[in-house]
Amino acid sequence: MPRWKALPEELDPQVREFATQLRRLVDKSGLSIAAVADRTGYSKTSWERYLNGRLLAPKGAIVALAEVTGTNPLHLTTMWELSERAWSRSEMRHDMTMEAIRITQARDALGEFGGDGPGASRPGPGTGAGAGPGPRPAASGGWHGPESPATPPRPPAASPAPPAPPAAPGRGRRRTAIFVTALVAALLVIAGAVLLTDLGGGGDDTAKVAESPPAKPSPTASELPAGVKCAGDDCTGEDPELMGCGGEFAETATTTKVGTAVVEVRYSETCGVAWARITEAAPGDTVEISSTQGDGDPQTGTVNADKDAYTPMLAVPSAAAAEACATLTTGVEGCTTAGG
Repeated sequence: MPRWKALPEELDPQVREFATQLRRLVDKSGLSIAAVADRTGYSKTSWERYLNGRLLAPKGAIVALAEVTGTNPLHLTTMWELSERAWSRSEMRHDMTMEAIRITQARDALGEFGGDGPGASRPGPGTGAGAGPGPRPAASGGWHGPESPATPPRPPAASPAPPAPPAAPGRGRRRTAIFVTALVAALLVIAGAVLLTDLGGGGDDTAKVAESPPAKPSPTASELPAGVKCAGDDCTGEDPELMGCGGEFAETATTTKVGTAVVEVRYSETCGVAWARITEAAPGDTVEISSTQGDGDPQTGTVNADKDAYTPMLAVPSAAAAEACATLTTGVEGCTTAGG
């Protein structure tokens, strides 16, 4: 059975070449993926994704691999930079495609309001609201409306009746604008009523609203380092490696032994999160990360045949507020000491 799976066909050629080079380095070193993970500080699951072309390895992982395999990090990081640009271009093309789809859907939706969407009919001359059938030519010249038994004598041909004035242009657009304006005004009134109801319930509730400090805003995408995709509460429940919070942006805050297993609290100040990692464990052992301040639901990971596991992330105010606990299949339980 071959050691490596076939790389995805849709992979960019530059990224494919880089993934192939990483595989050659691992093969040349004679190390297993588990050994590479142990020596670089990145999980085995992450390395499987990097080496199978499902995720571009962060720069920190590449530098660590170069050190482990005795490779010149300059050459390897140069290849990584080229692959990172190719990967970004692929993501940009995907985003532009999705944006074009959303724009098309929005245009089609706006056309349903009966204004100026594609295919919307526009009023023609003499067909405005309340107007009767348009004038038509008479056999003896001039113009007149529909004939009836009470039709008065036709005017002389020398002074034909003027055609009905054309409907004002943009009427459909004005109707749509009036409708949207009325809708927005109604929503503002409803929102104001809800706000007044919430703030006017009782003296204690009003005091709580006034005294509550404003929430600390999470960093925006432009404020985060390259490769980091979330911060704070947005990271809770997410994979630390996939979101870029691991590697060079993480450190081990506390460690303890539970039976034969090693349990760690991994903390990322950049992302404002912590997660638990367990190694040298047995399949079925579980590890959990929780906040000593009761913030957020605990996150859990289960050990598989790799003998290690880590939990999803949990937003915490500091590393001292995170606690990692393990429960082994032997019945042994233990936790790290919060705060150190």
